[in-house]
Parts: sequence; structure tokens; C-alpha cells
Amino acid sequence: MDNTDRASADRMNVHRTDATYDPAQLRTFLAVAQTLSFTQAARRLGIRQSTVSQHVRRLEEATGRQLFARDTHRVDLTDDGEAMLGFAGSILSAHERAAAFFAGTRLRGRLRFGASEDFVLTRLPEILESFRRDHPEVELQLTVELSGTLHRQLAAGRLDLVLAKRRTGDAHGELMWRDALDWIGAPQLRLDPERPVPLVVFPPPAITRARALEVLEEHGRAWRIACTSTSLSGLVAAARAGLGVMAHSRGMIPPGLVPVPARAGLPELGGVDFVLLHGNRRGAAQDAADALASAILAGGDRLHRGTGGAEGP
Repeated sequence: MDNTDRASADRMNVHRTDATYDPAQLRTFLAVAQTLSFTQAARRLGIRQSTVSQHVRRLEEATGRQLFARDTHRVDLTDDGEAMLGFAGSILSAHERAAAFFAGTRLRGRLRFGASEDFVLTRLPEILESFRRDHPEVELQLTVELSGTLHRQLAAGRLDLVLAKRRTGDAHGELMWRDALDWIGAPQLRLDPERPVPLVVFPPPAITRARALEVLEEHGRAWRIACTSTSLSGLVAAARAGLGVMAHSRGMIPPGLVPVPARAGLPELGGVDFVLLHGNRRGAAQDAADALASAILAGGDRLHRGTGGAEGP
């Protein structure tokens, strides 16, 4: 370690009791933490990648801790970065409430919000509850549907804001985070390699269903539909009963289900994007949609971190 690196490390290890945290730097931190990409964070925020790096560096200096472990190939949160996630969301939420209060602005009108079934078992209700408490004069209407259906409803003008999946590689929507897809099932499930893979799936136009069938067909693996349901709770119940396997995002595995072991020989599913998409309405509806989008972005870590595991009820 040369003198410059040593001096930098010393600065990072200084215990700060008087640190202040800039909201712009916290928003940048959350964008990087959720996308695990400085490039994607810059695109989401509409700023230069060098500005993203500068914000992260200054926040690390303010905390005296390294928040990201990064090299030329990947970006990962450190343990201190994981801790900062919760603090950043809380600080930004308090900052925005204070700004709205002292600005004397009160959001009003009807907001038609669509969320995909993926979020039924996450902490999205907490974010919506907080939003309703902060903006009591907004009439929030929630639609829970398949991602493909929500995309169509948004295009038809029946929704103002959508939180849903898209295929990796598509460009529409504001990227929140990118996740791997896993085959998941009951811990006791055993697959017979000589028999068709039993699938627990959403009906069309579900993105995970389409991806599961695609990869199985590409690898010449026979399959059969063991359960179809428009409800995530229904699919989880079927999978927990051992009826078959599901294609599901790794960061949102429901309680009681686990990734299928590699020895089962199932082909890799690739990844999926989670995005926010805005409708075309203007005025009060757009203002309310922007406020809810900000709340979701600030609390994004609560939607896909620590939401599952094998020890559920």
C-alpha cells in the first residue's frame, strides 16, 4: 500500500460523530445499491457516471466507511453498505416529508398504481402505508396483476404508475434493480431426470412462465404444467406442497421455498429487471405518481432483500 492509499484508508477509518448526509448523495447511493452498477445508476438519475462516483466517494468519506466493494467487473455492497441502505431510506423519507410540509404543498387527486404479483409477499404495503399517511388527500387505487398485464394496462391509459418486471435487455421503464432468476421448490422436492419437469407457473403473459418454457425447450428438457394460478400465494402453496418447481427472482424467494440444487440439472434461467413505469397523465396524477415513485425508490431494498428463505410459516 503506497502513502496515498494508506492516507485514504486512514480517512475511511476515522470515527465521525458530526457527519451530515447530503440527500443527493444518498439518492445516488440507493441507485447504485439497487442496480449494483454505477452506469445504470447514472442513467436512472440522469447524471454523469463521474458524478455518481463523486457522490459515493463523498458519502464514504462522511461515514468513514467503505460502502461498496468494486472492481472492473462488479459492484457489491459491503456490510456497512447494507447497514446504510436502511438509514438512507429513512433519512430521505424524513427529508421529503419536511420539504413538502414547509413548502405548503399537499398532493391531491387519484393515483392508479399497479404492482406485479411478485410484491405480494414483500414489504411494499409498508411503503404504501407510509405514502398514504404522508399524502392523505391522494386517492390511491392499487391493482395487483401479472407484469405483462400491467404493461398493457399502462399503455392503454388505465394506470398512472407501475412497478413490475421486464425482460433483461428491454429498455422501457426506470430500472430499479436487476436480479437472477432461480428454480425454486420445497426443500424436500426431488426431481426425476427421466420424467418431465413439473412446473408451477403463472398463466400467460407472465414473464417468468415464458422464460421457464423457453429455456427448457432450448435444452430439450420435457416439461408439464403441474399448477397454474394468477395468485402468487396460490403458486407458493402448490410449490410448498411439492407439486413442482417455480421460476422466481433470487432476491424475493417466498418463505418455505429454496433454490433447486444444481444437481437436479435444470438449465439456467438468466435474469430479470424490476422497473418503474410512468403513464401519460399530467397534473395532480403525475405529481402523485412522482411522489410515490420516489418513495418506492427510497425503500427499494425492502422489496427484494431478506424477503424469503426456508424458515417461513
